[in-house]
Amino acid sequence: GAVDLIKAVLPGMRARGSGHVVNISSMTGLVANPPNVYYSASKFALEALTEGLAKEVAPFGIRVTAIEPGAFRTDWSSRSMQETRTPSEAYAATVGARKQLIKAAGSRFPGDPRKVAEAVLRVSEMAEPPLHLLLGHDVYKAYREKLTALLASIEEWKDVTLDVNFPPEPRT
Repeated sequence: GAVDLIKAVLPGMRARGSGHVVNISSMTGLVANPPNVYYSASKFALEALTEGLAKEVAPFGIRVTAIEPGAFRTDWSSRSMQETRTPSEAYAATVGARKQLIKAAGSRFPGDPRKVAEAVLRVSEMAEPPLHLLLGHDVYKAYREKLTALLASIEEWKDVTLDVNFPPEPRT
C-alpha cells in the first residue's frame, strides 16, 4: 500500500518541486520482538524504503519521514490482533507469553493516539523534518538499547569485519 501510494504521488511532487512523504512505521520496524516478527519484517522494509527514498527524492525538494510510534492505546492489541487458530506449543513460553502480556496491557499502554496525530501534523508542516521520528518512551528506550548493543557488536567483531578484503595493491 505504501509503495503504491508513493508511486501515485511522486510525479506530482517532482513536478511541483516539493512535497513530503510521511510513512507510518512502528517501534517494531526498529526493534523486532515476538509475537509480531512478520509485522516487524514489513515495517523494517518500510524503514528501508523511507531511508532510500529520502536520498532519491531530496534533489527534487521532496522530504520523507518515518513515524515510529511505540505502544499506544489503540485496538491493535485486541480487536485488530490477528491470531493463529493453531498456536504451536513450542512457542508458548516465548511468543505465547509475550502475546498474552501485550493483550493484557493494551488498555494501559502509555501512548496517547491524539498526540501521535499532533506530532504527525507538526512534522508534515516542517521545512526540515526528521528522517525518523520516534514517538513514546518505550520506543526511545528500546531503540537506544538496540543501538548500544549494535555498536558494541560492531566493535567486538571489528577485526573480522576489516579482515575480509584483498590486501591493498602494491604501489608502483
